[in-house]
Amino acid sequence: MDPAAGAAFELTVDGVAHGGGCVGRAPDGRVVFVRHALPGERVRVQITAQRSRYLRGDAVEVLDRSPDRVVPPCPYAGAGRCGGCDWQHVSLPAQRWLKATVVREQLLRLAGLDVDVEVAELPGAPGGLAWRTRMQFAVRGDGVPGLRRHRSHEVEPVEACLIAHPLVESLGVERRSWPGIRSVEVAVGAATGDTTVRTHPRGGGAVGEGGSVREVAAGRSWRVSVGGFWQVHPAAADVLVETVLGMLQPGRGERAVDLYCGAGLFAGALAERVGAGGSVLAVESDRLAAADATANLRDLPQVVVRTGRVDGALLRRLLDPAGTRPDLIVLDPPRAGAGAEVVAALTALVPRAVCYVACDPAALARDVATFAGHGYRLSRLRAFDLFPMTAHVECVALLERA
Repeated sequence: MDPAAGAAFELTVDGVAHGGGCVGRAPDGRVVFVRHALPGERVRVQITAQRSRYLRGDAVEVLDRSPDRVVPPCPYAGAGRCGGCDWQHVSLPAQRWLKATVVREQLLRLAGLDVDVEVAELPGAPGGLAWRTRMQFAVRGDGVPGLRRHRSHEVEPVEACLIAHPLVESLGVERRSWPGIRSVEVAVGAATGDTTVRTHPRGGGAVGEGGSVREVAAGRSWRVSVGGFWQVHPAAADVLVETVLGMLQPGRGERAVDLYCGAGLFAGALAERVGAGGSVLAVESDRLAAADATANLRDLPQVVVRTGRVDGALLRRLLDPAGTRPDLIVLDPPRAGAGAEVVAALTALVPRAVCYVACDPAALARDVATFAGHGYRLSRLRAFDLFPMTAHVECVALLERA
């Protein structure tokens, strides 16, 4: 049998895959990445896409159920529906186990490291819902808003998103008509009650009802522009700062660098630890986010914010003529990771410790392997469930000279 898109057949799911699905085998032996299934289940799969070496499909019928399967709380979850959540059909403890398995497998496969991984639950997401403080809604041509279907530009109309923070839902974006608009961005400050909306007309450009919201984290107030970077879980910023500082143990007078700094969260926390005798260089390529960081950190004279792309050339310039090198480096790169050039330049600066905040376990594992090639070993790893109901997981890794 040669499965094609639209074909359906039964299979037994073997294990979890990186990216929000599970793995099985088609009758012709090809790997099938199956959404809406669980390891150990016997399911009927409908193929949604085919490639030369693998297939993608949705579990449209469950023949043998996993004990970890639950009824999805969201009516829009399921095959062919909203693509925002991957694990609505999975109990929360099992979701965290699946994510831990993915992190562990990526580190073993890509970095050759066998690491025990536990994904920690965060407060502020009752039942894994009502946590997302930033949302982007797509809008159909007729003005009806919704969310994208999985791997599709098609819009699934929704009356409410269950993982959206209550402040997001209070704005009623899903229950309005948006003629002439292609997408609607919403940002809210969970601790401050701030809300703002920015629309993107079909002709291009953006129109905002505000420009930023105030957030509170690490004992400070932060301005975060719509379109700038801030963690979407209400508890994430404090948890990540506590973890990074706990791993690095910054000392008074030390020199630190915060790469991909966003609104300046880690730079601000580091500055308070290294004190007036220390220094922090914060680097961010996005001009909007860099402007936020500059505004947020202007009361800390030991912090310098630089707008620029993080690359090898920039990092090599961090070594000034006097031979001063950073003691500590924090990096929170985009999903693709830092990459070999950046890792090589970082390790050439010979910091005593590097703290790597990662939203993609495969990218983290690749970069950890590159760090190892330059003499830096993974000494600690923590993982957090910052995105319940989805396949995403946040990791914080400490790398030190071997």
